[in-house]
Amino acid sequence: MTVNRWRALLGALLGAAALIAAALAPADPALADAGARHGASWPTWQHDTYGSRSNPDEHQITPATVSGLKLKWAFTYANLPYARTGSQPAIVDGVLYVGAPDAKFYALDAKTGATKWVYDTTPVAGPADASHQNLIRDGAAVSGGRVYFGDSRGYVYALDTKTGKLDWAAKADDHPLAEMTSSPLVSDGKVYIGVSSGEAGAAANPNYPCCTFRGSVVAFDARTGKIDWKYYTLPPAQRTGSWPSGAAQYGPSGVAVWGTPVIDPASGTLYVGTGNDYTGATGASDSLLALDTRTGKPRWTYQLTGADTYTLACSGPDPVGYCPSQGQGTALDEDVSPAPNIFKVHGRTLVGVGQKGGAYTTFDARTGKVIWQTHLSPPPAPGKQDPGDAGIQWGTSYDGKAIYAATWRGNPGKLFALDPADGHVLWSTPAPADGCTTGGAGLTPSLCTPAFTPAVTTTPGLVYEGGYDGKFRIYSSRTGTQLWSFDAVQDFQGVNGLPGRGLGISGNGGAVVANGMVYVQAGYYPYYPSDRGYVLLAFGL
Repeated sequence: MTVNRWRALLGALLGAAALIAAALAPADPALADAGARHGASWPTWQHDTYGSRSNPDEHQITPATVSGLKLKWAFTYANLPYARTGSQPAIVDGVLYVGAPDAKFYALDAKTGATKWVYDTTPVAGPADASHQNLIRDGAAVSGGRVYFGDSRGYVYALDTKTGKLDWAAKADDHPLAEMTSSPLVSDGKVYIGVSSGEAGAAANPNYPCCTFRGSVVAFDARTGKIDWKYYTLPPAQRTGSWPSGAAQYGPSGVAVWGTPVIDPASGTLYVGTGNDYTGATGASDSLLALDTRTGKPRWTYQLTGADTYTLACSGPDPVGYCPSQGQGTALDEDVSPAPNIFKVHGRTLVGVGQKGGAYTTFDARTGKVIWQTHLSPPPAPGKQDPGDAGIQWGTSYDGKAIYAATWRGNPGKLFALDPADGHVLWSTPAPADGCTTGGAGLTPSLCTPAFTPAVTTTPGLVYEGGYDGKFRIYSSRTGTQLWSFDAVQDFQGVNGLPGRGLGISGNGGAVVANGMVYVQAGYYPYYPSDRGYVLLAFGL
């Protein structure tokens, strides 16, 4: 064979290899990082460090097979009225890890729901009581043989995945009302998590000395639990006067970090959103933060809403007396609570995030410059509902082709697909008009609203989203057409022997899809009548 023929053959082989590699590569170059691909697993809240909420390696459940999904098992939690099952499961090596409202954390067989082990957090955090009914609301993260999660009393835990034995537990914040709704993210030997608070609810009591909490982002050593750094969103609160009841008044306060962080490993930057002020009007409220993962120092911050000072006192009998911002029109409740998405457009790394006010905004990930913003839900009529009720609550998904976002009470709530380059709406589909009058929700339609609550999830060709009406739906990612649905507002018999009943679909988290199975929580608002525990549902083909 001549040299030229050898060269031609080698060129053909290299060309074929390149074509195969291109076909197998993820649609987004950012997702080519080995740490972002998890195959049959869903190890962290957003699935990967980039925050895609998309499993590109799920090929069993497809647009052609999705109609064959059936309920495989239900797991029932302890019956705690008005608790919320917000903990999103993590799936690794055929084991499902999930927290419960009664302070217990479970490892279950992902295929059957059989319990492998149970860890009780009360020896660390103390016994549950009437003031703590949602003791584990955040989702788990699995890395390096440990499972990490936080609770509603300010602790973060690391358990051995095989045995459930406690490796370490550490307080993320000493404020008595600190809690974790943010789910942990593990990267490069650290556990990153945001700290939120129940103080906005406590402020509804006129005798409560509102308010002293300040939000933060904390980085723990993943091996020891030692705090490596902590970034506060506000300066410490000071006494500023008294409320009409005579209770002490403090400020500034608030700016909780409700949502889950994401990380771009290439630049070593963590991105996470913040909430509104409780008192005062300062700090990094309603903002997207870009923090150095090594030091916690801000690289940039961008405030999406100006003055926004809100607590539940703003909905009380004397809103102006205990919520001065109400009279100024700045009690907006427009937190940046959804987890961000990191993606690339024409080689440029962008970070996008939704907001409870209804907008999705995309930034240059390096500089914080706004690239585009799309408003997905109009503000509500004055006095009808808080502006923050209209928009994006918990999270959005990016599958390499589009960004998928859902609005809560967006008159009605809608599911959207957006062009990542410019925010153009590719399609939208509303929450079905008959959702509140059919199925289990139809028994008490006055409790229901056509709204989408949880974070959006995607796999190739499919979008997964749950509703206030208790119905879990799967849509075509290409057209937005509904392909499958399941009504969770019904009775179930849990594989753990407890009777259960579903409510609204998932709050903090959303659907988790791995290894041909779909998992979703059915125990969130609204509280349809039930005398049973709420349920985790598992579907398969």
